[in-house]
Amino acid sequence: MKKVQIDEILYSGDDDKNAERERTLKEKFWLKFKQTANRLPFSEDVAAAYYCALDPQTPNKVRGILLAALAYFIMPLDTIPDFLVGFGLTDDITVLTVAFTAISGHIKDSHRLAAKKVLQE
Repeated sequence: MKKVQIDEILYSGDDDKNAERERTLKEKFWLKFKQTANRLPFSEDVAAAYYCALDPQTPNKVRGILLAALAYFIMPLDTIPDFLVGFGLTDDITVLTVAFTAISGHIKDSHRLAAKKVLQE
């Protein structure tokens, strides 16, 4: 049986799908983030991932992985609906953790600085 890599699951390679995910992310990310930031164990990393995903200097494959994971994060109804207290974000956290593992090293200091700045506001 072929071993499936994490990035093969998250990265579609479809430019149109990634463009749609990017549009959706720009429209809905901050609202969802503000609603859940206090329940995310790594909210600063999520915000930094947002900036990394939108950075044109980020490699396309990395951007695609982050766009997929962040799009899943902002979906109102996913595998475990977010309104279920105590459980609702567990699937989102899992997907984000897997994505961060796949792209480790691509989130730059500039992305982290932008995340810190927005979190201080």
